[in-house]
Amino acid sequence: MSKRQEARARRRRQQMMSRLLVIGMVILGALLIACALALPSIDAARVRATQQAGLTMTPVSTGVPRTVTAPSDKTSVGDPAAPVRVDVWEDFQCPACQYYSQDIETLIIQNYVETGKVYYTYHFFTSISSYTPGNTESEHSANAAMCASDQGRFWDYHDILYANWNGENAGAFADYRLVAFAEALGLDMKEFNTCFESDKYADFVAEDYQAGKDWGVQGTPAIFVNGVMVVSPRGERYVATYEEIVVYIEAALAGE
Repeated sequence: MSKRQEARARRRRQQMMSRLLVIGMVILGALLIACALALPSIDAARVRATQQAGLTMTPVSTGVPRTVTAPSDKTSVGDPAAPVRVDVWEDFQCPACQYYSQDIETLIIQNYVETGKVYYTYHFFTSISSYTPGNTESEHSANAAMCASDQGRFWDYHDILYANWNGENAGAFADYRLVAFAEALGLDMKEFNTCFESDKYADFVAEDYQAGKDWGVQGTPAIFVNGVMVVSPRGERYVATYEEIVVYIEAALAGE
C-alpha cells in the first residue's frame, strides 16, 4: 500500500471514529433527558448528596393507618375549645419520639382528643441534625410534614415518617425518601415538590424550635399539659408513660 493510500485509510478511520463519537453523545444525551423526565422534580444537589453517601434504604412502609375522627388543623387535632391543651415537642429522628408516637400518643388521641377533652398540638424540636455537621434530616422532614399538611395530610405523613425511622442522621429521612413518602400517601406531587423544594416552612419550623426552647424543652419528646411539663416520677431522662401523662390530664380536667 502506497503512502497516499495509507494516509487516505487513516483519514477514513478518523472520520468513522468522529461519527461514532457524535452518535454516542447523542444517544447519551437522550438517555439523560429521559431519566430526568422520569424522576420526580426535586433539588438535584440534594439527590446527588444522598447518592454520594452510598445509602441503601429499605422499601417505604406506610405503617398502620390510624383512624382519627376529631377535626384537625395543620399540626393540631381536636376541639380548640377543649378544657385541656396538650403540647408536644418532637424530632422525627428521635427514637423515643417514635416509641411515644406509636405507643402513647395514639392512646391520648383515642381516649381524650376523640372525646373532646383535649386539644392536641405537635411542635417541632429539630435538634438531632445538629449532632452531625451538614445533616438536615430533622429540618427537612419537618418541612415535608408541613408540606403534607397543606393537603390535609400532616398526621398521615407524621405516621409514615415514624414507620420508616431507621436511626439518627442515617439517611432514613434523606430528601429522596421524603419525596417517596409523599408519593406513597398519594399526595399531589407537583404541589408537594413545589413546597418541599422551596423549604416553604423553614422559618415556621425554626420558630417552633425556638418556642420549644422558650418553654424549657431540652430533649424530646417533651409533653406539656396546660403549659405544665410532664415529668416522669422515674426522672427527667425517662419518657413519661401513658399512665403518668394521664395523671396530669385528669388533674387539669379536675381544675387542679
